[in-house]
Amino acid sequence: MEKIIRKYGKVYRKALSFCHFHDIEGKAAAYQSRLREMYASDGFRAHSIYPTVNAVHVYAVIAMCLELKALGLSEAEIIRAVNHGFARQRNFFRRILRAIDLLPNSFSIAKKWNISDHDRRVRDGSITYDRFDVGEDRIEYHISKCVYIEMFEAYGIRGLCRIFCMTDTTSYENLRRHVTFIRHSDLSDGGECYDEIVRRRKPQ
Repeated sequence: MEKIIRKYGKVYRKALSFCHFHDIEGKAAAYQSRLREMYASDGFRAHSIYPTVNAVHVYAVIAMCLELKALGLSEAEIIRAVNHGFARQRNFFRRILRAIDLLPNSFSIAKKWNISDHDRRVRDGSITYDRFDVGEDRIEYHISKCVYIEMFEAYGIRGLCRIFCMTDTTSYENLRRHVTFIRHSDLSDGGECYDEIVRRRKPQ
């Protein structure tokens, strides 16, 4: 676990540097201390039961949010800082998605991803779907409960779960040739997550 804490400490240092904070090492040490306590908590043990949820990663992000909030940053500033800290990982997945976007069957791939994810989430209970409709050219779903939201809410920062909610939007931004992603609402600031994934067809 200490190796993991050090790994996320490096990410947090990048976020601090992005915000031009002083005493980065001292602030990083405070972050690692908080994360160590969070990993030892009953809450972490309760949230670690879902196979589809990387609670280690989610708690590391929550700890970053809490530290940056304590340093006086707004929600928008925190989201930008955390995203910058993980920029290297995000760029890696962005390159993969752009390669998939070149394939003529990229919508079919995205469709299979969503169906598989839905099935796994339902099995472990991490997400509650009120509706999940699959058609030939469209997937539409409504989510009323999500363990990611519950984790952030447990620490009083529900709105900052948008960091994870945004991953869908940023992912589909790299699948534009054959896929249209429409987010009507999400649970970070609303009563449900309502998304549509639609096959994009070329004009006749």
